[in-house]
Amino acid sequence: MSDLDIVTASAADLAAVLDFWKAAAEGTSISDDLPGVERLHARDPRSLLLAFRDGELVGTVIAGFDGWRCHLYRLAVHPGHRRQGIGTALLAAAEERFSALGGRRADAMVLDRNLRAHAVWEAAGYHPEDQWTRWVKPLNG
Repeated sequence: MSDLDIVTASAADLAAVLDFWKAAAEGTSISDDLPGVERLHARDPRSLLLAFRDGELVGTVIAGFDGWRCHLYRLAVHPGHRRQGIGTALLAAAEERFSALGGRRADAMVLDRNLRAHAVWEAAGYHPEDQWTRWVKPLNG
């Protein structure tokens, strides 16, 4: 897939990424706004990976590492470019980042209802953890 460029997002890319997620990502997050993505980028500017083909944004993944665990969020591929290896290439780039940082295991946030995504994650070697449930609490402020 030599025509695919995977790069880290620049600050100038962030608004376009939010627009891209509206078309390509499943579901929304409380952090899906410009201040949220700007905080991510300021904290870890290399965590947001973008895939471009012929100058067009065709995929994203957030590869966050907190020093202890490797977390994957927002793996999204444009609907018109799916099933072309873009998600696989993004995951490989994320895993390379994690390995370089000393990460030992990656986990992914995947919506239960997104069955198409389940197949992608399984094909990449990921599996759901039966003994874990994610507990969340929105924070004010």
